[in-house]
Amino acid sequence: MSNNILQLPLRQFKGVGPKVFSKLESMGLETVEDLLFHFPLRYQDKTRLSCIGELKEGMDAVVRGTIRASGIARGRRPTLIVKVDDGTGLITLRFFHFRRAQAQQLRIGDTITLFGQPRMVGGNTEFAHPEYMVGDREPQLEEALTPVYPVTEGMGQSTMRNLTQQALTYLTQNPPEDLLTGLPGDSPSITDSIKLLHRPSPDANTAAIVAGEHPAQLRLALEELVAHQLSLLSRRARTHEKTAAPVNSQGKLADAITSQLPFTLTGAQQRVCEEIVADLRKSTPMLRLLQGDVGSGKTLVAALTAAHMVESKHQVALMAPTELLSEQHFAGFQKWFEPLGINVLWLTGQIKGKARKAALERIEAGEVDIIVGTHALFQDAVAFKSLGLVLVDEQHRFGVNQRLSLTQRGLNEITPHQLTMTATPIPRTLSMVAYADLDCSTIDELPPGRKPITTALIDNDRRQSVIERVGNACQQGRQAYWVCALIEESEALDATAAEVTAEQLEAALPGLRIGLLHGRISSQEKGDIMAAFANHELDILVATTVIEVGVDVPNASLMIIENAERFGLAQLHQLRGRVGRGAVESHCILMYQSPLSQTARDRLTVMRESQDGFVLAEKDLEIRGPGEVLGTRQTGVSSFRVARLPEHNELLEKAQDIASNMVSTDAQRAEKIEQRWTRTLEAFAHV
Repeated sequence: MSNNILQLPLRQFKGVGPKVFSKLESMGLETVEDLLFHFPLRYQDKTRLSCIGELKEGMDAVVRGTIRASGIARGRRPTLIVKVDDGTGLITLRFFHFRRAQAQQLRIGDTITLFGQPRMVGGNTEFAHPEYMVGDREPQLEEALTPVYPVTEGMGQSTMRNLTQQALTYLTQNPPEDLLTGLPGDSPSITDSIKLLHRPSPDANTAAIVAGEHPAQLRLALEELVAHQLSLLSRRARTHEKTAAPVNSQGKLADAITSQLPFTLTGAQQRVCEEIVADLRKSTPMLRLLQGDVGSGKTLVAALTAAHMVESKHQVALMAPTELLSEQHFAGFQKWFEPLGINVLWLTGQIKGKARKAALERIEAGEVDIIVGTHALFQDAVAFKSLGLVLVDEQHRFGVNQRLSLTQRGLNEITPHQLTMTATPIPRTLSMVAYADLDCSTIDELPPGRKPITTALIDNDRRQSVIERVGNACQQGRQAYWVCALIEESEALDATAAEVTAEQLEAALPGLRIGLLHGRISSQEKGDIMAAFANHELDILVATTVIEVGVDVPNASLMIIENAERFGLAQLHQLRGRVGRGAVESHCILMYQSPLSQTARDRLTVMRESQDGFVLAEKDLEIRGPGEVLGTRQTGVSSFRVARLPEHNELLEKAQDIASNMVSTDAQRAEKIEQRWTRTLEAFAHV
């Protein structure tokens, strides 16, 4: 049999016609090996018969008994209700969706075999829509746990089980090479690990599998993390093979900016600037992540970085995820650079026609030094004369390919340096996985004079007292943000909308000036409203999360977040960071709608107890998992097939060591591991 048997296309499998193959292809499954590494999400236990009297909530159970009652309960929605007895107890079956033939099939006195997850309702045991078979035939119990696979629409579990069984036959006949060396002697082989996870035996430690702690999972997870590290090292190596434009500035432009400032840089800002400039002086492209908590001064560091590049006669592009944030950056960079004779241009999708054509011509002619914009910057029509540096703000809003696409806009084989920024601190474990191709700088110091923000949790029932508190603060000359989850009322969500809230506040606080800001108003209106708030022409700004990042109004000292339970920790922390920017004590009120889920309660409690973005990031990772923390477009982490974070954190450093050693000692083996795990995933596409 061919050594490449695991690379056989799945279209050769029994039962795989054009339609099924198209579904498999859409799931990234094209070969036998792809299918073998497509593991179950969970398992059903159909290996033994249980007594009704011993059933527990949520367990998988096969039971066999006699139908004692069967009928349709009339009500708002007809429900087929069947009672089954096995001598140890009685269970109720509920079918909310059923056919008349089904009701006629389930007759009193017949024997029935059932599979489902019981739930306890009012002291009684129930199955909702169980699988069943009517008749006296002995039930066919499974020899192994039944896998439940991640599938696409139109792909059934029975088809997946049939295909994986065929793939396991190929695996037995042609076991793959064990590419990881130096594992403990009792570590299972890759073949045994794959077999166990697809078809666990009845005596397998299912609790360990569910927890991700089974030796087979740990062995495969380690190899997968090694493959992921190898892919990032490959990307880094490819970057270092390229040439960048080294800066030759003396720092005069950066010094001119800092001399205008009414404050001095923090020690952390100075340290980070030195790290960045050292990279910029090299002829290999910088790939650096700049992280720092809300208000730590990342934008100023980005501006000083840009100053070195501009002084070296190269252009700088700054990309932000939203028009509002890009406009904020444009205003800031204009304020710092234009008095020094440096041209700054703003480019977004909203700029069209002749104005856009003129802007593109100026960029291509090199008449502008710094271009600030949104994703519009990496459209094909945008041609730079000499792009030396790319700044990416709020990098988690962009995918890996998006943030790297701008670095391919250099001319004459020159690759721009890249600095990506985030105010959402990334837990160390995640940065090891998602950003191992980047060097990391951290601003771990807030500017002096910042007062801590007091955070309080208040039930929505006390909304009126919050309105009065906001009114009192504004009458004393302060300003407030009031953030809502929605733009307008929705029957589906019990959340007060921004438009309704603005109307309510205008009625309750007639002497105050109230503005409304959300994503549906034009870019011009957004800019006008923010300018009015910054100039204290408005007392209260009612907004959706468009003000999450980049907005800086020192006089705003009160942040109200309505329906706070609907926001993630990172979002709440970003929103809270809009206040506390002046010398006055600031407050954040998290209003919530009872009853709270345990997850929401945990999230709001940690917000009240901590203002440290890194503490919150670790907690967010625990609550939501890596895919959500990094953003769905940060592909590569949420696409893991076996590895789980944070459960497998302890494997990360080992994986890094193995990958680094393998690259230098056995490049061929390294390439095989990388190909095995990453070939079909967009997450690891070569860029």
